[in-house]
Order: sequence, then structure tokens, then C-alpha cells
Amino acid sequence: MGCCHLLENGDDSVMIDAGMVGEPFLIRRLIRKLGLNPSSIKTILLTHGHLDHAGRLAWMKDWSGAKVFAHAEETRHVAGNYPYTGVTRWCGRLEAAGRFLFRYRAVTIDEFIADGQELPFWGGLRVVHLPGHTLGHCGYYSEKHGLLFSGDMFASYFFNVHKPPAILNSEPELFPASIEKIRRLNPRWIVPSHYDYLDGALHRWRFAKLYGIEWPTTK
Repeated sequence: MGCCHLLENGDDSVMIDAGMVGEPFLIRRLIRKLGLNPSSIKTILLTHGHLDHAGRLAWMKDWSGAKVFAHAEETRHVAGNYPYTGVTRWCGRLEAAGRFLFRYRAVTIDEFIADGQELPFWGGLRVVHLPGHTLGHCGYYSEKHGLLFSGDMFASYFFNVHKPPAILNSEPELFPASIEKIRRLNPRWIVPSHYDYLDGALHRWRFAKLYGIEWPTTK
């Protein structure tokens, strides 16, 4: 129900997020299929530090030797000691159970990223800070491809296109500004972290419908 993404570029490939349960098997198989090696993954870009995105971060870092890039505000999520409050305490309880069941190991974030930063990966990726789900939640935008990896701004399934549940949103008051940032960016395609089919045009349409967006006619 959740996806991490390999941005293939030979021996300078990048992973966006690391998944939680079944990803090691799938990633190994994909790397073999593409004729790559574990060391071909040079960087892991986190959208945010929730367990379904960072649960296998320690494994991936050990397996590939890749450096981890994330927003500084995600440090406590990755460490497993974020101070959840209010209704989000349920998120903290679920994550605590998950860390115990899946033997989670925290890792060090090697490099902190910031809004608007241009990263030299996959032909160029721009950090798009999209707080709301977490304070350090980020998307990654490829201007070359017109493609935004939007993290957990929404989930896109034909049977249920929805906003992140309230128990998972640490800073919900920041969502409107993040939605407006995506509207102004006006990407050609959007790929969220939770979806049914890999169809960036479809997810862009669903995102606009969910949030009542009218896209700018020019960029």
C-alpha cells in the first residue's frame, strides 16, 4: 500500500524512501533486473521519517552504502523519539509497535536538505518543503521530467483518494500553504507515496479534485 521509488541512473541511482516490510526483497530483485549493484544506489532521499517510509532505512544504508538526505525536522522521527501530542499520539503508539515488531534500527541523517535546494541527482531534483504531515515533510521535483514526488500529501487509489488521516498529521495547520505551493509549481505529473497505478497524470488529476485546485494555465 506504500511505495518507495528507485530513480535509475546507472551507478548514480537514487532511492526515494526505504519502505517498511517487503521492500528489501523487491529492491534486490529490481537491482538485479536492471543489471545494477547495491553500490549503484548512492543516495536515499527521505520524504519524511514515518515508519512506513524509513522502516528499512538502516538496512538500505548498510546494504548499499548510500548516504541519507532528509530535512532536519525529521531527525526525531528517524530516531524514533518524536514527541507526538494530541490525537497524533495514536501515530506514536502505532510506530512504537511497528519498531518493536520489525526490529527497527535508527540511523544518522548524513545531510540535511532545505526548501528550494537543487540536488544533482537524476538530471536534477529540487527539494520542495511541504510541511503538514510532518514538519520536515518534503517532495522532490524533477523539472526535466515535470514530475513531483509528493510524499504523503495525499493517497491516490481508485476506491479511496484521501488526505492523510488526522492521527498522522503533526502540523495540519501547515497543509494549506503546502497545497498552494504545489498548485503554483504546477507539475505535469505527480507521483505520491501511496497509490494504485503508476500514472502521474491520473494522480495529478486526483490531487486537484481532492483539494479543489484549478491549475495555472501557464508555468
